[in-house]
This record gives sequence, C-alpha cells and structure tokens, in this order.
Amino acid sequence: MDIKVIPITANFDIELCKIIKQVGAEFGAVGEGFGPSDAEVLNMSRFYHDGVSSLYLIALVDGKLVGGCGIAPFNNSKTTCELKKLFLLPDGRQLGLGKNLSLQCLEYAKDKGFEECYLDTLASMHSAVSLYERLGFTHLKKPLTGTQHSGCDVWMLKKL
Repeated sequence: MDIKVIPITANFDIELCKIIKQVGAEFGAVGEGFGPSDAEVLNMSRFYHDGVSSLYLIALVDGKLVGGCGIAPFNNSKTTCELKKLFLLPDGRQLGLGKNLSLQCLEYAKDKGFEECYLDTLASMHSAVSLYERLGFTHLKKPLTGTQHSGCDVWMLKKL
C-alpha cells in the first residue's frame, strides 16, 4: 500500500469537496452550522496556503484521494489556531492517517508560533473524538467565542 500526504492543490478541490460532504453526511453534519457547509469547502486550495499561516494536507492511498485535514488561525488570532476538516473516507480509516494528518498540522501550527489549538466536532464521530483525546486535546464546556459551527456538540483545546 502506497500512502502519501501532500498539501492540497487546485486539481484536488472538486474531489475533496465531494469527500467532505459525503463523510459529513455519514455523521449527520449537514446544513448550516457544520464544517461541510463552509464556503471554503468548494475551493480548499484557495483558502489554505502558507501566506496566511494555514495548511491543508490531503491523503492519497495507492494514488486515490481518501481525505485530509487542515489547520488555520482561529478568527484571525495570532495565538490560537483551529484544527479543521479532518474527513476520511472509510477506505482511508484505520490506517493511522487521522493521527498522521493531525500531527503534521499541529507541528506546522507550532512552527508558525501558535500557542493553542481549538477544534469542534460531533459526539457521533467517536473515532475522531478518541483520536483528539489521545493527541492531548481536552474537552471544553462550550465553544470558543466566534466559532462558525453552531451545530457541533464537542469542543476541545490543546496547548501547543
């Protein structure tokens, strides 16, 4: 099995959009207040580039796009970033890709000088919540002020 993790490029935008919406629907993340409905999903390569301290990594398994994960400033903060849009197709799961993608994003954030990382997700995404806990994220009682994902019911923070 050949696994590659690379930064998003425009030629993957359409396919990644379909994956994010498909996986979002699998877990009930449909409509306003959920990541798959964010405008950036339509054109991820334009929203995630190093010029704004953001990065989106995609995972390819035997040349097939299976998902990705990103990191970006939270509400233009210089100290708090957000782990964003970790979505993997079923054939990209159980390969350690979620951990690999997340760790690379967190390392990037540390290199950019961020001090903490926020995320929001759904309790129904059991594997993701468990991964975040293992990575050292702690649960918050409420979302950080300014989150765009009012549909989420799990909020977490990690010191970098």
